Amino acid sequence: MPSLRPEDPFFQPVSGFELPRFAGVPTFMRLPYVPPGHDRFAQVDIGLIGLPWDAGTTNRPGARHGPRQIRDASSMIRAQHPVTGHSPFATVNCADLGDVGPNPTSIEDTLARVTAFYDAVVASEIRPLTAGGDHLSTLPVVRSLARSGPLGLVVFDSHTDLFDSYFGDQLYTHGTPFRRAVEEGLLDPNRMVQIGIRGTNYGTDDIEFAKEQGIRIIRIEEVFDRGIPSVMAEAREIVGTAPTYVSFDIDFVDPTYAPGTGTPEIGGPTSFQAQQAVRALRGATIVGADLVEVSPPFDPSGGTAYLGASLMFELLSAMT
Repeated sequence: MPSLRPEDPFFQPVSGFELPRFAGVPTFMRLPYVPPGHDRFAQVDIGLIGLPWDAGTTNRPGARHGPRQIRDASSMIRAQHPVTGHSPFATVNCADLGDVGPNPTSIEDTLARVTAFYDAVVASEIRPLTAGGDHLSTLPVVRSLARSGPLGLVVFDSHTDLFDSYFGDQLYTHGTPFRRAVEEGLLDPNRMVQIGIRGTNYGTDDIEFAKEQGIRIIRIEEVFDRGIPSVMAEAREIVGTAPTYVSFDIDFVDPTYAPGTGTPEIGGPTSFQAQQAVRALRGATIVGADLVEVSPPFDPSGGTAYLGASLMFELLSAMT
């Protein structure tokens, strides 16, 4: 766990006592904007990144607009955690690294663009915290992070995203990223846990693949039967102390609390239970994380984006 360091004023978020939260150019959590090439880029420890891309969506699009709305909503985030009193901004240098520019007409080209961007991030020893984008966004990120060896993975989701293809030949969708990542050797299936899985099915191909590979699936019924603390203790045991990636799909949360997503599933956790789950990860060796599938067109109120921003703060706190 990083120790407290003297605060560098440059890397501190703008306080609402200095500039009203409705004013100024929005960045993630009101942090400084430090894109690649900036003279302070190499001093960043954790970089918040937007990945505005949803070409992997198979039904309701809109997650490409997620990062912009999450940035705006994140102006409500303050510096100190309400329960622990921990301030990630007083522990590590955090900054908004900007957006990865996708190619909206080519999945393959965008995958390459994203990996190239994150290669530069990883080369500077910056741990990324990403706002997507649909869940395919995770694949090119872990391609960069796993160059030194396969990662463990904790996924909060209502879907496994372990399908092989869509319409028989489309290998890259938001339903396939973790299957591709396992096949490419980016993830260690014996250190993978998927939490909150639920909803009707096309079949059981994804579940059978998980069983064959040794991936632990914890369905929502088990989550509620055992409770968040018990489930998260098992998740921590599965990933151990080795490098681990955390991926949070906003549809893990019940659509009562998070309607702004492309593939909602009823019967999910509350927003508070989602906070509890992420908080239980603090102390794990988290090399990167993401919050995906916020789709603003399906929640004009902006409540889903604010939940996404709040959960990103929880992830940031868990990483520090």
